[in-house]
Amino acid sequence: MQSPITQLEQIVLTTRSKTFLREISKWAFFFSIIGFIGIAFLLIGAILIGTVYAPMLNMIAQQQGAPSISMGIMITYLVMGLLYFMPVFYLFKFSRKMKLALANKNDEILADALESLKSHYKFIGVLTIIMISLYVLLIGFSLVAGSLV
Repeated sequence: MQSPITQLEQIVLTTRSKTFLREISKWAFFFSIIGFIGIAFLLIGAILIGTVYAPMLNMIAQQQGAPSISMGIMITYLVMGLLYFMPVFYLFKFSRKMKLALANKNDEILADALESLKSHYKFIGVLTIIMISLYVLLIGFSLVAGSLV
């Protein structure tokens, strides 16, 4: 005997659900635009640090007896911008497709919108796991290095 869940072939969106999804798509669009602006600032910052501010940063580093740091900061900003692009792009795709799906009452576009949202959260989740792992490793190495001194 099949359970009621497996017999259910479609989900009906109520007017209230559509209103919530419409509002979610507006906020997702807002956050994606803010994300793209943030990425632009990261890339502009990377270019400025690599060119305009490089001599000043290198001079300060040499006075402190440290190696040049401008290239490291520039690469860090570039990597952060590149890593941030994909989740922001997925969020943008979700917002546009959700708005289109609700306007056209199209189930396929709705599924595509939800797939973009899934990809957004999957990317953020994997990135979070990687960052937590790096923090744990950094703390472990710090404790080992601190005990050797």
